[in-house]
Amino acid sequence: MESLDTNFPVRHRKVSFESKGNKTEIVICSYEDHILIIATQIGAMGTILHARKEEGMSVEPTFSVSVIFGKRDEPMLTATARRLIEHISSIVPSKPLVLSLGLKDHSSETLKEIVATVIENRLW
Repeated sequence: MESLDTNFPVRHRKVSFESKGNKTEIVICSYEDHILIIATQIGAMGTILHARKEEGMSVEPTFSVSVIFGKRDEPMLTATARRLIEHISSIVPSKPLVLSLGLKDHSSETLKEIVATVIENRLW
């Protein structure tokens, strides 16, 4: 299920799907200076990460991902934020990402489904 709300001051899209028996809801918001993505299977925000492209002179882009709140010992969550910021920055290089992952299932399959669904429904 998908909905796009143009009345709210911030462009956003809501998507939900079933992943391994867990209802997964995603909200994607495009603010002027950030992208906010909330993915939840628990009905609340979870671990919150911040990801951005580092500005520099190198040919290869560098990305910074940090955990703001929540589980710091989950490398798959950090990898998910990195995959998303790599995609976002290839289109809008100056917009950082704030990502909230409130998941029951932290498997790589679920996280890949979330990344694919976000990219498919992107607002950037």
